Amino acid sequence: MRAENRYNIKLLPPTFSPWEPMQSANRQIAVLMSGGVDSSVTAHLLKSAGWEVLGITMKIPVACDTGPRGCCGADAAFVCHELGIPHYFVDVTEAFQDVIIQPFRDAYSRGQTPNPCVDCNTFLKFSLVWDELQEEFGILHVATGHYAKVIHEGPNVCLRRARDKDKDQTYFLYGIPRHRLPNLILPLGDLTKHQVRAIASELRLSVAEKAESMELCFAGEQDYRLALENEATNRPGDMMDMQGRKIGVHKGIANYTLGQRRGLGFAGGKPLYVGRIDAAANTVALGTREQVSTRTVRAACRNTLLPEKLTPDARLFGKIRSYGDPRLGKLVDLTPDGMTMEFDEPQFAPCPGQRLVLYDEQDNVVAGGVIQT
Repeated sequence: MRAENRYNIKLLPPTFSPWEPMQSANRQIAVLMSGGVDSSVTAHLLKSAGWEVLGITMKIPVACDTGPRGCCGADAAFVCHELGIPHYFVDVTEAFQDVIIQPFRDAYSRGQTPNPCVDCNTFLKFSLVWDELQEEFGILHVATGHYAKVIHEGPNVCLRRARDKDKDQTYFLYGIPRHRLPNLILPLGDLTKHQVRAIASELRLSVAEKAESMELCFAGEQDYRLALENEATNRPGDMMDMQGRKIGVHKGIANYTLGQRRGLGFAGGKPLYVGRIDAAANTVALGTREQVSTRTVRAACRNTLLPEKLTPDARLFGKIRSYGDPRLGKLVDLTPDGMTMEFDEPQFAPCPGQRLVLYDEQDNVVAGGVIQT
């Protein structure tokens, strides 16, 4: 079944000039463009390297008035025009609603902290949209402006952390289907953000000084709560300590994530953090840093990129949130769909719904999954 038959994914007419490739399919590439500086420089670098480049922007639903083509779509189209490459929009409105936004809302209603950016990469960009590009254009290769590397070492293809560790985005990319990895191109893996902006400035691109995206694209770069429609998640309830004693009133579970310290509305004798969210009981529990930390983190819905490295008792490095360095631990349990990591040191506030991503000693992504309670 083609993707658009299920989600009505469809290619819109060319924004300026149509795609009329002159090179063979193995030198054609689609760049997924958000309208930011990273994807814009990616398109330029690939064109300069001899690729025949096609710019693609997803048309998604947003919670702000940005016109019919969604946030940043116009910026992406005009950058392509500046670079002299064709550009198309792909309408993924229905798929985005079903695959990204609704699961996002459902997760908050369960007291979890979802990561829609990971889901967007996994289920839309590297699955449904890639399928559509292959169907419509016969394009085999896809590129993005993420800071990460794809390394070809003999028969193996690895997803590796970027040179700029502060910008590394492998945490968001681990879910790519393994068979897609050989055809994914990530030109920014060896560059810093400063270098990327310098390239954009030299080219005098209109987005050279554009600010980085900090919030959810489908919330119009505003507060994520704009995308939540479930009144139950904003209903006040009891705030507890970790022993179950009431110590105050919370403002609604959608306003809290595990590990949160600011905005709790409660002052204790020592720093307190959100340590537990019980959606069924509509309670939020606070605890000390020690009380909300744990060495054991379990994940499900696993995607494995290096199966030969994912073995019981393997010593690997894990991340439970997008920032910070991976921490050393041992894989203590492995199931067909899940994995459990025991870290050498306690990890602060693993959030159900976020991701556990494992790396080997060369910074290659081994596997990742959704953190469970």
